Amino acid sequence: MSAGSRIWERLRKDRTGLTGLAIVGIFLALAIGVWLGFFGQGWSAADGGRWEPMSPEFWFGTNLLGQDIFQRSIFSVRTAFEIGLIVAVVSTSLGALLGALAGWYSHTWVDGTILWVKGVLDSIPFYLFVAAVAYALQGKPWAMHVAMIATFWTTTSRLVRGEVMKIKSREFILSARAIGLPDFVILLRHVLPNTLHILLVQASIAFVAAIKTEVILSFLGLGVQDGVSWGLMLAESTQEVLAGHFNNFLAASVMLFMLLMGFNMLADALQDAFDPRRSAE
Repeated sequence: MSAGSRIWERLRKDRTGLTGLAIVGIFLALAIGVWLGFFGQGWSAADGGRWEPMSPEFWFGTNLLGQDIFQRSIFSVRTAFEIGLIVAVVSTSLGALLGALAGWYSHTWVDGTILWVKGVLDSIPFYLFVAAVAYALQGKPWAMHVAMIATFWTTTSRLVRGEVMKIKSREFILSARAIGLPDFVILLRHVLPNTLHILLVQASIAFVAAIKTEVILSFLGLGVQDGVSWGLMLAESTQEVLAGHFNNFLAASVMLFMLLMGFNMLADALQDAFDPRRSAE
């Protein structure tokens, strides 16, 4: 049985992982539906009255401005996936590249420089640094993404560096160097593909972290500026809860909890499936 088949078999037997995959799949389908314009397009329309209760017309009621809370919470799924995917892909790719370079040229100035930058970033309190970068770039459409990518790559880089330091001494790598293949080609074709198990798990973790960070930044007014997200809905609900209206708060909180729970369950299952200690099973 191939390595890929063994990994899928382990994942298929993991009921928690499959449950997480199903939850993520449902939310992904909602995000695709919003992207295609099937639903969620009326998120900004103030067609209802102030704080209307749940009804066939407004499934989750309306907010202070008379906007449909259901439409806003569904459109926020798209926002979550856009931010999560962009940050996860870019930060994981950056971490993989820098980690591979650090591991390949270990104990040289290249490795030392990357480790120094990583050490500096890791020494700064995470949310303080992200909020500072987002505030400094406030008004820029990619401010929040840049802030998260600037910090999320470090863990991936550390893990990939350690893996590359082990891989580069293996026979197939020594053979590739012996026939004169350039270092870049060896890294791209032979080294990085062997770190895929790390990258998949780290990307799923970064996805979850990006969504949680966006909610915090949006709640503070440093996140989404030209749309709607669960973070903005929670920020809006602070006034509504004091007035005794909880629909906005509950809609954003429940959907955020469900998506994060699904991704955490999936990430745990992926870590178990890729665990090298289970390779003999």
